[in-house]
Amino acid sequence: MSTNQNPSKLDKVLAEARDYKATREKGYREQALKLYPWVCGRCTREFTHKNLSELTVHHRDHNHDNNPSDGTNWELLCLYCHDNEHSRFEELIRYGSTKEAKQEAATFNPFADLKAMMKK
Repeated sequence: MSTNQNPSKLDKVLAEARDYKATREKGYREQALKLYPWVCGRCTREFTHKNLSELTVHHRDHNHDNNPSDGTNWELLCLYCHDNEHSRFEELIRYGSTKEAKQEAATFNPFADLKAMMKK
């Protein structure tokens, strides 16, 4: 029985997989998935390992370089809510505030004088 000093192909693959996992866990997506429950923060859709790829990490301040390890700038959103959030943000940048100005209720009544019109 000889001891082989060269690592086998399987050992190399396992070592690469461990390194990849360790590197990935340092990323903000993996951190957010550990911090928060797998639920969309807007529509409350729940996620499992099977559909987890449809759950995204949204940066609340829209700055992808702002990644505090406590997760205060992140929220988990499904693909649809995430797209909606970014669309709303783009509209805000392009057009300004999207809040509608309050309008007074309409007071015109087209049938107010209907009885008099019917007599003519």
